[in-house]
Amino acid sequence: MTDPFAPGKTVRVDAWLWAVRIYKTRSAATTACRAGHVRVGGERAKAAQQLRIGDEVRVRIDGFDRMLVVRQPISKRVGAPLVATAMEDRTPPRDPTPIMAQRDRGAGRPTKRERREIDRLRGQDR
Repeated sequence: MTDPFAPGKTVRVDAWLWAVRIYKTRSAATTACRAGHVRVGGERAKAAQQLRIGDEVRVRIDGFDRMLVVRQPISKRVGAPLVATAMEDRTPPRDPTPIMAQRDRGAGRPTKRERREIDRLRGQDR
């Protein structure tokens, strides 16, 4: 049996992203690579690109970038405590998303009161 934490080992990008639980399936990781959502060292990565210890991987998920550093090149899915040793998450904290006012379609023009509430939510008080 081979050691999944062997030094000097390389691993495919899609297999590593699946192994460290960024994507639920390996095919989802491959699809993300094809779509250009995965970057290694600032360059778009193909699914078969090899990762080494110290490589920086940027993954775009739900409109936000996650910045990960490879600490262990693993290709098999392991338990959550081992995932913490396999990668370093350098993702900056997200800003809280602002609440957007949304009206029902076909509701017509807003009343004066509704307009003031919308302006207050947007921070456009007068």
